[in-house]
Amino acid sequence: MKKKNSTSITGLTALAEDLQLDMRHVEHIADLMHDTAFFVKDAEGRYVMVNQSLVERHGLESKSQMIGHRPCEVCPGDFGRIPTEQDAQVLRTGRPIIERLELFWRRPNMPVWGLTSKMPMRDKQGRIIGLIGISKDLTILVGPQEIPSNVALALRYLESAFTQPIGPASLARKAGMSSARFARLIKRIHGISPMQLITKTRITAASRQLMETDFSVAQIAHECGFADHSAFTRAFRSATGSTPTEFRNARK
Repeated sequence: MKKKNSTSITGLTALAEDLQLDMRHVEHIADLMHDTAFFVKDAEGRYVMVNQSLVERHGLESKSQMIGHRPCEVCPGDFGRIPTEQDAQVLRTGRPIIERLELFWRRPNMPVWGLTSKMPMRDKQGRIIGLIGISKDLTILVGPQEIPSNVALALRYLESAFTQPIGPASLARKAGMSSARFARLIKRIHGISPMQLITKTRITAASRQLMETDFSVAQIAHECGFADHSAFTRAFRSATGSTPTEFRNARK
């Protein structure tokens, strides 16, 4: 069974290397994501590709009004400043942003909640040359008044404190609500429970370390908040279908 999985991963890796992707196809597909903004930016944080949803979100008439500009140049106030600062951080540190709950701009001057993810893009030498990202509109799932601002602060805390013995109850307290209400809201936003969200955050961080560092599996388990090597391996296999070592070897 392990041999079959390893062979499949190797085949997919070879296919990815051979595939010549026409970026126009990517743009056409992205334009079909009506509730999700899609973008690609260069090493200076300037838009080089956007989808129609992002253009309409800003009340603009064409993609050309965004290409070559940073968010702070096309959107006023914090709604332009914050994503510009996020971009600079991702480009500087190489650390992705994964499903961050935040308010974003929607014409006309109406802030709405969304989930933003940004990943650094690297060349063959490992240098960061830009970033790619999406921002999903949550308007259909939750209204602007249904998410207290402290919920976003609690989830932002999770991004930096997942290495600590943090749990759903402590996150609920930071959000200023009962554990039950917090769990219902997280389920609506992310589709999983608060504990699953904590584990997902830890697994995501561990995956990045497995690919980008030479730290031992035990060290990564400790740094990502798992009780021990065995607990980390069980959680990682459950989430990805492979052990941490298999995951690392396949990507090398």
